[in-house]
Amino acid sequence: MFSLNPVSILRDIFGYTSFRGVQQDIIDHVAAGNDALVLMPTGGGKSLCYQIPALLRPGVGVVVSPLIALMQDQVDALTQLGVRAAFLNSSLDAEAARAVIGALLRGELDLLYVAPERLLTEHFLGLLQRLAESSGIALFAIDEAHCVSQWGHDFRPEYRALTVLHERFPEVPRIALTATADAPTRREIVERLALENARQFVSSFDRPNIRYRIALKDNARKQLQAFLESEHPDDAGIVYCLSRRKVEETAAWLRDQGWDALPYHAGMEVATRNANQQRFLREEGVIMVATVAFGMGIDKPNVRFVAHLDLPKSMEGYYQETGRAGRDGLPANAWMAYGLGDVVSMRQMLLGGDAPEERKRVELHKLDALLGYCESTACRHQILLRYFGEDHPGDCAQCDNCLNPVDTWDASLAAQMALSCVYRTGQRFGVVHLIDVLLGKVTPKVEQGGHQQLSVFGIGKELSQPQWSSVYRQLVAAGYLSVDIEGYGGLRLTETARPVLRGEQAVWLRRDPEAVKRPSRAERASRQREAFAGANDDPLWQALKTRRLELAREQGVPPYVIFHDSTLLEILNRRPANLGELGRISGIGQAKLARYGEAFLQVLAEHG
Repeated sequence: MFSLNPVSILRDIFGYTSFRGVQQDIIDHVAAGNDALVLMPTGGGKSLCYQIPALLRPGVGVVVSPLIALMQDQVDALTQLGVRAAFLNSSLDAEAARAVIGALLRGELDLLYVAPERLLTEHFLGLLQRLAESSGIALFAIDEAHCVSQWGHDFRPEYRALTVLHERFPEVPRIALTATADAPTRREIVERLALENARQFVSSFDRPNIRYRIALKDNARKQLQAFLESEHPDDAGIVYCLSRRKVEETAAWLRDQGWDALPYHAGMEVATRNANQQRFLREEGVIMVATVAFGMGIDKPNVRFVAHLDLPKSMEGYYQETGRAGRDGLPANAWMAYGLGDVVSMRQMLLGGDAPEERKRVELHKLDALLGYCESTACRHQILLRYFGEDHPGDCAQCDNCLNPVDTWDASLAAQMALSCVYRTGQRFGVVHLIDVLLGKVTPKVEQGGHQQLSVFGIGKELSQPQWSSVYRQLVAAGYLSVDIEGYGGLRLTETARPVLRGEQAVWLRRDPEAVKRPSRAERASRQREAFAGANDDPLWQALKTRRLELAREQGVPPYVIFHDSTLLEILNRRPANLGELGRISGIGQAKLARYGEAFLQVLAEHG
């Protein structure tokens, strides 16, 4: 359909004037018939890396995608651009599926999205064989390639059988793509998908538009409400919780507070879950409260925040989940409330599962890396990138530690007291009891254990209860103490605690900030205004968003499929006077210009 070069396709179809990073190198490499492994952060433009080569090469591009929602979104967006795209998955009835297969065999599609389960059937592989012998297969794109890893957080066993593509169609280039993969996972992708000869393209994993912040838990719901009121009063966002019950309760609580919040987890009825997901995708300002069952493949670019009320399982999980914010490149927040209870809960969940011991060890190692991230005083962007094997040039000015540098203090003596208290009480009690002993509080549990007679009773009165809680939390994160899951969360000494107890090793800890008073309404709104350069206060901005929503509802697609927020913001700031000027705005290709140009120029004229 398109006998153009990559730059022409980028400009005329997708509406962009230049490629980002290594996009063009990848496109040229795959278009020439070569295999590639692409590691690129969410929002970095992975889709173009297979969509444009598919349009350049003869035949149809076959995209293996793990989620129905992702397929629907991608096809909706491509159809808006004038690209002949379709999908095959369980959401289609028999008649609709036959229509797609007919178009496929007639050579009427540029891109076909298919689930791995369907692709691996002999029937579909037979269809591919007929295609290869007739109109041709342009390429195979394997999206979310990290699903092949048994150690990953999104393991899909079907992905391991995708080597059949190379075995049956060795002349068709393959491109595997993922937004999250540490070095071991990359090696596993290469091995499991037989990509030893593929060129690897690794983009920077930095998301400079995301502001990472971690708050110490102190009534997490109220903290979340203050965060939403101060910075995201009208925005779409995701709130992650560990359990299904907490998802339901948090969504209900947010609705009671006046927020448009919906639950999402694997235990819900499919129809309700899908309806909630569609509302989140197609409406403005909806908050999705979810377990990690929600997210992979969600292509909503204007998610302005991701909040965690519970600790994720790993750095990979944290990076991938927070990466769903700010895909449009505009400012976004990744906010998490974290406390020692999260550590206990997560360890209980990991160790109590049915996974083999080897996998449990790997998962605990990943959790420890995340705890170190939470407690670190260094730049959050630096720590994240270092975990993925990448350097960061310096402080980011976009995380809590850089914006408000953390004080540290010599906690060697306090650490000795804390560790001694664990030892003297028998290494079987939790933090609350240990702090009672250090503060000299006479409670029934202290009396029952005879702990008033211990040498550590009352020796820690110089520190407050919150300060001791901070000490214990950081000692656990640093590995001096472990949580005894079988002992109901009691703390035990590790080997690394010995030199601290003997006074041979100094311990420096971060000084937790004191609680600050809630900001005023004006202060709460300031950052939102800064993020959009005053857009929310401009009647034209609201009018542009309203027109976009009307057009989206007419066509039954999410608003961002019409135009991203970043495109609307450029329209607002540049105020084009005609179709020619409008067509030069990023994100407006020829098809969208013809379809929507006059409608948006009319809005501009009405607010001139």
